[in-house]
Amino acid sequence: MSPAPPTTEHRPTAGFRTVARAVAWRSMHNFLTNKALLIPALIFPLFFFASFAGGLSAVGNVPGFDFPTGYTAFQYCFVLLQSAAFGGVFTGFGIARDFETGFGRRYLLAATDRRGIIAGYGLAALGRAFVTWAVLTAVALVGGMNIDGSGVDLIGMFTLAILLNITATLWASGVALRIRSIQAGPLMQLPVFLILFLAPVYVPLSLLSGWIHAVASVNPVTALLEAARGFISGDPTVIALAFVLGIALPIVFALWSRGGLRRAEAAG
Repeated sequence: MSPAPPTTEHRPTAGFRTVARAVAWRSMHNFLTNKALLIPALIFPLFFFASFAGGLSAVGNVPGFDFPTGYTAFQYCFVLLQSAAFGGVFTGFGIARDFETGFGRRYLLAATDRRGIIAGYGLAALGRAFVTWAVLTAVALVGGMNIDGSGVDLIGMFTLAILLNITATLWASGVALRIRSIQAGPLMQLPVFLILFLAPVYVPLSLLSGWIHAVASVNPVTALLEAARGFISGDPTVIALAFVLGIALPIVFALWSRGGLRRAEAAG
């Protein structure tokens, strides 16, 4: 009996950890070595921080504004969470670009557990965020930002930022994997932009009025933002609500992202 002819069918060989490491390393390498990716990721939050904390510092003197740590710290918390969210969104841009150019298909063909692809992009999103936060924090401290919270408080604040980064990455990856084109960029970015700026950005929630107060009161980012500001001021508030939301949102959007991965798998 003659031997069976050799098969040319590709068999995936890379497991979850291998794929996650490969995707994360490639994404971080591209981010750190490509000025077109690195510079906007740093300039964008610094621009907002300078505009809000510097240009609007007089807002801290309005009647009823009670935040003893100072307006710089007040706005630092918002820009921290904003950069966390947009770090996830920009990672989604990278996912869409990879699949549009065909590189993402290589990951699908190589992976035995394709969830590692999402995990790898998620690790890269966190890496991007850490780089941005390091620069943002250094600039804020040089600019005279006060920190009244303890080390434990600061860990809580950055934990909330990490959870928001994970949430935004899962949202953006779900969109990117469904559309698999950079044209999905506005769909990833606009909802995140709106939900961030419908939170109490410039003044505390108690000073808002009208429809913006009503919307901000039910906006999940408001709880994360108020908790972060409580941490940095050494007066923690709404901690339980913030962490319940911070943990629940990634779980919900993990299902959304997994559905996008199935769409990408079905499309080949």
